[in-house]
Parts: sequence; C-alpha cells; structure tokens
Amino acid sequence: MEETLSSETIYSGRVVTLRVDEVRLPGGRQTKREVVEHSDCVAIVAVDADDNVLLVRQFRKPVEKDLLEIPAGCIEPGEEPVATARREMREETGYLPRSIKRMGGFYSTPGFCTEYLHLYLATDLVPERL
Repeated sequence: MEETLSSETIYSGRVVTLRVDEVRLPGGRQTKREVVEHSDCVAIVAVDADDNVLLVRQFRKPVEKDLLEIPAGCIEPGEEPVATARREMREETGYLPRSIKRMGGFYSTPGFCTEYLHLYLATDLVPERL
C-alpha cells in the first residue's frame, strides 16, 4: 500500500479537480501521483422490447469525436444513484424504464481518477409523455 505524504490541489474546475499526491511506495521510494477527482456517475444498459440496447450519440471534446454510448451521467449532490439513472434515461433517450435494477458498480479509470460508476439495467421502456 502507498502512504500519502502530502497532497496539493493544483486545479479545481466545474467538472474535475486535479491534485498531486506525494507518496511513499512499499519499497520506500517516493514518487508523485496525479489524481483527477470526479463525482460518481451512473451508466444504464437500456434494453427495449426487441432486445435492442439503446445508445446515444454524443460529441466528446477530449477525443474530438461523436461517440455511441450507453446513457450515463453524474449524480447530483443529494441525489440517489437510481434517481440519477431515471433522470438520465429521460433526458438522453426520452424513455422511462418501468423496471430498473442495479447490476453493480466499478471505478471507471482507477489508475488516476476517483469516479465510481453505478451500473443499471433498464427494461420495460415507455416513451416519456410530453
């Protein structure tokens, strides 16, 4: 296990905070770790009545591409992950799931980022009424 000797926030933005931690490795050597702090998020595998997985097309600036992704989004302060999943389904797909089940969760990129993703399965999808 690494021992954190010091931690310095070098950038704090609207979406991420970047800090640099000075750590001591198990062998005694010291090094620096760059850590991106990011809020926890949800990702939803939404399956329709024909067993199609719903994808959304979104432009992502970091890679300068339109990507096909499963619906996902950040958990707002005080919001439960399942509520975030329902909100993101409505906002990104226009569908509401009658059934939504937590499948588990995982750290998206634990080598440098604190973001934890809650993964949901959404089925029995109905169009949102306008």
